[in-house]
Amino acid sequence: MIDPGKVVKTSSVAEPPPAAESGRIVGAVFFGLAFGFLLQKGGVGKYHILVGQLLLQDFTVVKVMLTAILVGMVGIFALHRFAKVNLHIKPTRLGPNIIGGLVFGAGFALSGYCPGTVAAALGQGNYDGFFTMAGMLIGSLIYAEASKKLKSTVEQWGDKGKLMLPEALHLPRALFLPLFAVLLAAVLASLARYTVR
Repeated sequence: MIDPGKVVKTSSVAEPPPAAESGRIVGAVFFGLAFGFLLQKGGVGKYHILVGQLLLQDFTVVKVMLTAILVGMVGIFALHRFAKVNLHIKPTRLGPNIIGGLVFGAGFALSGYCPGTVAAALGQGNYDGFFTMAGMLIGSLIYAEASKKLKSTVEQWGDKGKLMLPEALHLPRALFLPLFAVLLAAVLASLARYTVR
C-alpha cells in the first residue's frame, strides 16, 4: 500500500521495453553492415577513386552521393507528407559550417578518406585508413574538450535558424522538391559517361 504522505517520483518518458531496444540495436547493426557493403561495392572505399574525385578525374563519389541525396530526399519528404516521420532540422550556422567544411575538406584531401569511406576501407583491409581513423578520434576528442567554449562563440556565428533550401529560395516545398529531383537526375545523367578506372 502506498503512503499518501510520500511523494512518488515518476518519469514522464516511458522507457522502451527491452525487446524494442534490442530490436533497434539489431536494426542498426543490419543497416550499418548494409551501408558499408554498398559503400564498398560502389567503390568509394578505394583510395584511388577518392583521390580521383578530388582531382576531378573520377566522379564515382559524386554519383554515389547524388544518388543517396535524391533517394533520401524523395523518401524522407514522402514519409513526412504522410505523417510517418518527423523532420529534425539542424540550425544553419554559417561560421561553423564553413570552418567545419574547410577542416573536413583538408582532412579528406590529405588522407583520401572521409568518416564513412575510411570505415569501409578498413573493413576491406586498407590499413592506411588506421591513420585517418586515429586522426578522426583525436579531432573528436579535441572538439569535445573545446565544445563548451565553441558553443558560446564560433557555433553562434551566422546563425540563420532552421533553414532549408525551399525556404532559402522562397519556394513552396511542393514546387521545389520535384524541380530539385529533376535537377539531380539530370546531373547524374550527365555524369553517366564517367566510369571507374
